[in-house]
Amino acid sequence: MSDVAAAIADGVLPGRLWLYANYHCNLACTYCLTESAPSVSRRELPAERMVSLALEARTLGFTDLGITGGEPFMVPTMWRTVVELAGILPLLVLSNATLFDDARAERLRPLSRLPAAIQVSLDHHDAAGNDEARGPGNWAKVVDGIRRLVERGIRVRVASTLDPEVEVRESDRSALCELHRSLGIDDDDHVVRPVVRRGRARAAGIGVDALPGDLPPELTITADGAFWSPFGPTIRNGELDTDLLVTRTTTPLERPAAALARLLAGGPPTSDAQLGIR
Repeated sequence: MSDVAAAIADGVLPGRLWLYANYHCNLACTYCLTESAPSVSRRELPAERMVSLALEARTLGFTDLGITGGEPFMVPTMWRTVVELAGILPLLVLSNATLFDDARAERLRPLSRLPAAIQVSLDHHDAAGNDEARGPGNWAKVVDGIRRLVERGIRVRVASTLDPEVEVRESDRSALCELHRSLGIDDDDHVVRPVVRRGRARAAGIGVDALPGDLPPELTITADGAFWSPFGPTIRNGELDTDLLVTRTTTPLERPAAALARLLAGGPPTSDAQLGIR
């Protein structure tokens, strides 16, 4: 067993490998970690590279994959890529769900037969509360997108990102849970997490500061290198943050994986219990 496989088996190195598919997005959310927007640099991982990384990950002992961005489905062929990736390892894809018209949702139907889920961002039970951070019309598009995915048997998770300095009424929390249940999403598939003070959130002075010990060290591969966490390769004032950079080298995958395993050696099994960041 390799050092990487042993670290994963022992619970020291988490088994999920994250891939930053791209950095551009059709939204410009006020707390976006990567300052994503329609006009930003794409900085994509090509589809063939993502598949190659997934195959390497499986060989090294990784247990599942995560895809994030940007908005991954801004890449026109992403539907084909995620289906292929889910055939290699169990897959979680983060998306804003606003691009899922009937045609695009239908292309993703094969995910219903694979170990895969799409995690959708939805912060409030109504448009007024949700669209303040995500832009006009977002709530309605997200709810429609979720319905289309669920109708096709695709597992959907809902992620609600909340500013910890803003008090959330219990009635609002309950209404949000009632909404996701009405859409066919179980409580176990609802994630509530705080705004992290990186990217646009740092510029706005909102969110919680997260040190490396607060972030699960899930190896994250981008076009710029390998990072400690999917919360690592953030953008501030158009510049890439490198405080959580593990290596610039990402090929072969074993090199950054082994480097992160060495950083974690001797420590306890990893968790995100302090801030609940998932």
